[in-house]
Amino acid sequence: MDQAPGSRPDDTHSGLPSCYRHPGRETGIRCTRCERPICPECMVSASVGFQCPTCVREGSGTGHPPAASRPRTLAGGSVADDPRLVTKILIGLCLAAFLVQLSVGDSFTDRFELLGRARVPGFWDVQGIAEGQWYRLLTPMFLHGSYIHILFNMLSLWWLGGPLEQALGRARYLALYFVSGLAGSALTYLLAEPNQPSLGASGAIFGLFGATAVLMRRMRYDMRPIIVLLVINLIFTFGWSGIAWEAHIGGLVAGVILGYGMVHAPRGHRALVQYGTCALVLVAVVVLTLLRTAQLT
Repeated sequence: MDQAPGSRPDDTHSGLPSCYRHPGRETGIRCTRCERPICPECMVSASVGFQCPTCVREGSGTGHPPAASRPRTLAGGSVADDPRLVTKILIGLCLAAFLVQLSVGDSFTDRFELLGRARVPGFWDVQGIAEGQWYRLLTPMFLHGSYIHILFNMLSLWWLGGPLEQALGRARYLALYFVSGLAGSALTYLLAEPNQPSLGASGAIFGLFGATAVLMRRMRYDMRPIIVLLVINLIFTFGWSGIAWEAHIGGLVAGVILGYGMVHAPRGHRALVQYGTCALVLVAVVVLTLLRTAQLT
């Protein structure tokens, strides 16, 4: 958790902490186990990141470090052998759904795309969210309208998702992805024309954009690349017709909120703050959905 300079013994005037073994040596690197700041002299290479000499000694000899010192991600999640596994699964699900769309045709897409209210009331079983098909807030995240659409979204998911999954851990990353996507769907349902369908993983991916920006600021990285990339995407969002900008903005705002809760949660109450933030955003999704449904029924 970031704190004001002077709030801890290892803070310096520049805002960077100093090495716990060498006071006065500023560093932006922390041990992946205990998260104490370590300077280059104290860094011991590990399978993921660096460990401090103390944790290396504690974990040596048994092959299994104590539970309190097992490697953790920046956000407190478990370090996985494959840090991109969830991202690969999400991409695979989107590709599989797209193949089903191509094989089955519009009847499949019509059944699962985001639709506020039935375009033709009583037409087969194609109803909208207002008629009770709330699953339409979730299923559009796996559907796409064209080869270009899915190509750009999957490339973005791979570039943004992998580093975030590694930094947050699988459970927190999944929560970020799905809650951001739901927030984008809820804002689309609230603001867009009720009989105008939409689909795509863009809401969730814009959530990854927002969380990536928060993470880069937390790690004191150069923010210019992600800002430029986000601005370009927002220009496309508002410059091209046929794009559900509501999903992009809803996902982006949710991603910033969730990302902040994930990477700035205090260690003592980390899980409570992180999943509590997710719960609050989900409550907002439910409230927006109920308000819009009341307007349409």
